[in-house]
Order: sequence, then structure tokens, then C-alpha cells
Amino acid sequence: MPVEGFDFRMARWMPFQDQEACRKVAAIKRKDITKHSNPEFKISVLNDEEFPFRLVADIFFRIKRAADEGRRLVLILPQPEPLYHRVAYLLNKSRVNCSHLYTFNMDEYADENGNIAPETWPNSFLYNMKKNFYAKLDADLRPPEWQIQGPTNANFKDYGKMIDDMGGADVCYGGIGWSGHIAYIEPGSEAFAAPSLEEWLKIGPRIVELTPFSILQNCLGPEFGQSGDWSSVPPKGATIGPAQIVGAKLRSSWNAFALPGSMASWQRFTVRLAAHGPVTPLVPASIIQTRPSELYLSETLAADINPLSVEEFSWYA
Repeated sequence: MPVEGFDFRMARWMPFQDQEACRKVAAIKRKDITKHSNPEFKISVLNDEEFPFRLVADIFFRIKRAADEGRRLVLILPQPEPLYHRVAYLLNKSRVNCSHLYTFNMDEYADENGNIAPETWPNSFLYNMKKNFYAKLDADLRPPEWQIQGPTNANFKDYGKMIDDMGGADVCYGGIGWSGHIAYIEPGSEAFAAPSLEEWLKIGPRIVELTPFSILQNCLGPEFGQSGDWSSVPPKGATIGPAQIVGAKLRSSWNAFALPGSMASWQRFTVRLAAHGPVTPLVPASIIQTRPSELYLSETLAADINPLSVEEFSWYA
């Protein structure tokens, strides 16, 4: 397909190859990005500075409301980050007893043989969930530690059933990866091969090989030094499947990745593709279009995609 007068096809290793769909979603303007044909799929744009506060507040108020109503709350949570300690701070200040709270990490790293990273590894998601959230809760407010779960070698065979036995998650939080993944459900993965979208949606937890997109995305994270050291990122992941995501009562997707002090963000395109492109296993996060879901993105991500829009930084100015 011609792109600005030069005809080429995308690299063959990219799982999603519909170049026309890519160009269509890249053309979506800021003024139209919240529009969607499914009224149960609600897209909101938040001020960049307000974004982390709103995420913390969203998790806190769900936990507090469930406590006030005397009901159990089951959450699927994404890669732990220091923001979780702010949720713990609010729960402590409000004296919210969290005995009703059950959390499941949506994924974890694994080695080349499929051995899941242990909780003792400082870069593991479960280690950081317990460090940044569980340990920060006042001791008298914490739920039993077994209610804070992540994929492990011991539980992975039953991990999907553990969530299903709770009636599924009340909310599945998460974000959209560079590859279009949700959790570590990678596009084009042999672990998630299925003859149809309907069959794909029934697949539960799997060990999956990470795509180049995910490894490069992760090596820019703080846990790997923010220095692009792709050699430090494990090659595989243990992840929930599409079945656990569509089985949740609500999907809540939060997306605000940008290089500090710049407009550079791989999520600006990927969020558009997941939210407005075809619903396909080749863009796993696209399934949130089909179920009651909330998608939040920052103003930086909502900005129009146009490489020449900031002329002072353009090679072609």
C-alpha cells in the first residue's frame, strides 16, 4: 500500500499485517478518539498530570466501596508499579479493612524452559506486588497473604480455575502493550493458536514466548534500568488467557506511556489499533471493544498522529 508516495509492506515478523486498517486507525483525530459504536465500551481522555491520581483513586474506591457494602472484591491486576503504594496509603488513612480483597496478577516472567520467575526474584511481578502494595498496608488491615496471588510454578496449572472459582474477576485492570497484547497474551503466539475468535476466547492461562515488541518495551522499564538492555528481559511469560479477561464483569484499561518530557509514545498508535481496529487475536487487546469496558488514555496518547506536527523536532522542518 502506498504511504506518502512510497509503496512497501510491513516487516514479515509483525503478527498483524492489515496495513489498510493500520493507516485508518492512525488517521483518527483527537476529537474523534472517544467515539465508538459499542455504548458499553467507554473511552475517556485524562489530563496527563491527573492520570496517575485517577488510576489510584479508581482502585482505592472500588476496594473501599466493596468493604462498605460488605462484599467480596476480586481484581485482576497488571504489572505492579510504585503507584500501588499510594492505594495502600489511602486504604491505611481511611482504615479500610481489606479482608474482602482477592487479587490475581495477570502475568509473570518465565525462563526459556517455561519456569516461572519465583517471588524471591526482585524483578518478579509478585515480589513487587507484595512489596509495593501488600507490605505497605497496615498489618491489621491486610487480607490473608494467600489472597494476593500471582502465577507460580506451583499454582499455574490451576490458575484459571482459581479465578473462575471466585466467580471471575469483578474488574480486570490492565493496559495495552506495544504488540497489542493484553496481559502477556501475545499476537501470533503458538500458545494461543485457535481456529476462530470464538475458540480463542475460551483459552485459559498459558506459558508464552514474548514477542520482540514486548521485550523491547520491557527493557525500557525501571526494573531493567530504563536503558534498553534487551539481554536482561526473560524470553517468556506466564499469563492469564482471553477466557479470564472476557470472564471479568468489567475490563478497565489504563494507558499513558510516553517518554518523560516528550511526545514520544509507542502507545499512541497501539491504543488506536486496539480500540478502533478489527477485533482479532492478532491484536489481543481489541477484545475489550466487545465487552463492557473502560479505556482511559492520557492527552499525550490522544494527540493526533502526525510525524510533522511538531516542526521544531522534525527532520523535515
